[in-house]
Amino acid sequence: MTETLLSESDAEALVSIARTALGDSLRSLTFFTRSDFDQLYLRDDLEQDADLSEFVGHEWHAFQLTQDTYGGSELGAYQYTVRSFENGFLLRVSTEREGVFATTDGLTVNEFEAAATALEESLDHRRD
Repeated sequence: MTETLLSESDAEALVSIARTALGDSLRSLTFFTRSDFDQLYLRDDLEQDADLSEFVGHEWHAFQLTQDTYGGSELGAYQYTVRSFENGFLLRVSTEREGVFATTDGLTVNEFEAAATALEESLDHRRD
């Protein structure tokens, strides 16, 4: 990561959207493209030294696999992914060129859906 991928106002908007939708459960927020990423938010009580490059690579690759596997199915278009872990969750929202993933403490399905919808709308506005 050598330069910022988003303008300061775009980064602040994504963090604001995630904080509003996820509240104090938000652990981190990372914006990514096919080739780079920026961690936009990290809660103060978490370790600052996580290597996100593997997370980003996996989430980008997983998005591509999801598109290829389910793209023409009766399930409809991809919306978002939630991954469950022992100590929290990962929410990924992606477009064909960029995405965000948020790590969180425990939330309800409705809270994940609200956050995913808000983040997706923000990514869609960037395409306009």
